[in-house]
Amino acid sequence: MLYHVPALLEESIIGLNIKPDGIYVDVTFGGGGHSMEILGQLKKGRLIAFDQDEDALRNAPEDRRFTFLCQNFRFLKNNLRFLGIESVDGIIAVLGVSFHQFDEPERGFTFRQDAPLDMRMNKSGTVTAASLIRNLDERSLASLFYDYGELVNSRKIARELVAARALKPITHVSDIINAIGKLAPPRQENKFYAKVFQALRIAVNHEIDYLKEMLEQALDVLNRHGRLVVITYHSLEDRVVKNFMRTGNFEGEEQKDFYGNLITPFIMVNRKGTVPDEHEISVNKRSRSARLRIAEKI
Repeated sequence: MLYHVPALLEESIIGLNIKPDGIYVDVTFGGGGHSMEILGQLKKGRLIAFDQDEDALRNAPEDRRFTFLCQNFRFLKNNLRFLGIESVDGIIAVLGVSFHQFDEPERGFTFRQDAPLDMRMNKSGTVTAASLIRNLDERSLASLFYDYGELVNSRKIARELVAARALKPITHVSDIINAIGKLAPPRQENKFYAKVFQALRIAVNHEIDYLKEMLEQALDVLNRHGRLVVITYHSLEDRVVKNFMRTGNFEGEEQKDFYGNLITPFIMVNRKGTVPDEHEISVNKRSRSARLRIAEKI
């Protein structure tokens, strides 16, 4: 049973340019919405799905063409080799937190409900948001909020958290809000807390580092003319994806040949990316920050 409405579903599936007998990978299975659409277009093909959250297994279909792996997508290449697969025709990734994870308060992903500060996508992980706040020094906390939340007042946030944790452990959502609430800009509180929680979540799950690992492996395993389809939900991960698709590196540094042509492993299919239209946003408000990027391996 699907537990969320997939964003940019039609556009992303079209972007994969599915061949009925091809091999495809959904590295972020989640609620299974994109995978179900892929299976609907396969005949003798095969679909491999990854998700490190064991809850996603509930949505896995019983289909001989489908294989589910409860693994982080950073292990893409090794797991495909284990299955005897050296190359694939398309890879899709929907980054960030699934709607299911947001909707389970006990996972601690949202500031809208009080809950333990967990934020682990993989429940067997040992690092939580609470343990980061407890163990990092003030400078490291400031860097975390600046690098992953793009918060200009990151030093003040870190200072307030360090002062608050000296009085009592910060273990719940309400503890953070009580500690740093006075720093939230008027009428922009939700945006402020969203960035704070985003920064903690990215750090807990090593999201940017693991994304880079997956993208490099995706380039290795994609067939010529294979498609890489990625949906992002915030500027940090979108920048990583855009730079890699455009230049083949994460810094976006252009390399050109003798004739001035850009040296890149991909052709950008939708150069500026695709965002949901007004109708989709009205039906699925959570899609409003989604951006779809599609690239084809040269």
